Amino acid sequence: MNAPASPEIGLSIQANGLQTNYHDQGQGTNLMLIHGSGPGVSAWANWRLVIPGFAKQFRVVAPDMVGFGFTERRQGYQYNLDNWVAHAIGVMDALNMEQTDLIGNSFGGAVALALAIRHPSRVRKLVLMGSVGVPFPITEGLDAVWGYQPSFENMRRIMDYFAYDRSLVNDELAQLRFQASIRPGFQESFSAMFPAPRQRWVDAMASHESDIRALNKSTLIVHGRDDQVIPLSTSLCLHEMIVDSQLHVYGKCGHWTQIEHAARFERLVTDFLREA
Repeated sequence: MNAPASPEIGLSIQANGLQTNYHDQGQGTNLMLIHGSGPGVSAWANWRLVIPGFAKQFRVVAPDMVGFGFTERRQGYQYNLDNWVAHAIGVMDALNMEQTDLIGNSFGGAVALALAIRHPSRVRKLVLMGSVGVPFPITEGLDAVWGYQPSFENMRRIMDYFAYDRSLVNDELAQLRFQASIRPGFQESFSAMFPAPRQRWVDAMASHESDIRALNKSTLIVHGRDDQVIPLSTSLCLHEMIVDSQLHVYGKCGHWTQIEHAARFERLVTDFLREA
């Protein structure tokens, strides 16, 4: 018997010259989801709990960003904010998405923020969740995540940074994510993105303050109060800078808002996106 296909592998399209793995579900207003940057991450692993609910209201597109998941990896590719934004725009162009609502998680928040700043006509509303995109001193948690070296023990250790509710973090999940992190090419591209010293990559993912202040997109900012990876101060800063923004902070929540509070996050975002 053939092994069952991985749910992480969706559809495939050429985007900005890269064979890109993506998920495309539902009908209606476009909603694009940009995942975070954990080791072995994919769009499906990041968004699997909320894609079905969002797809009842929107056309949901969730790509594996270049360097992650099952999107093509090229030898010597330069992983940087410019190229990640160009890849996201390439996905939109390839799928005839003239404009979209946009959700960015963590690293993906920095990409989403930069995309909205650089291509304002392509974004209707913006959601930033546990987002990078402004300068901050790198946390112990983020340094450990970006500095991950493959082993079950290391995966188990860094997963403790992600969730407030430790019942969500067990050996079975750690084993699954460890196995994902050692798929061919996964660790090679991941280790090339954020080599030490890693503070420089936090800074490189930040947009200019003047550009953030000039952003005229209706923006929902979401953060877990107990986030050990990206500090709550980043969202407080973004809320202060973005004039048309609202901030929602979840108590008893770490970096996994879309997992720890999946149903509540889905309702919050859906209500925000459907507002006139």
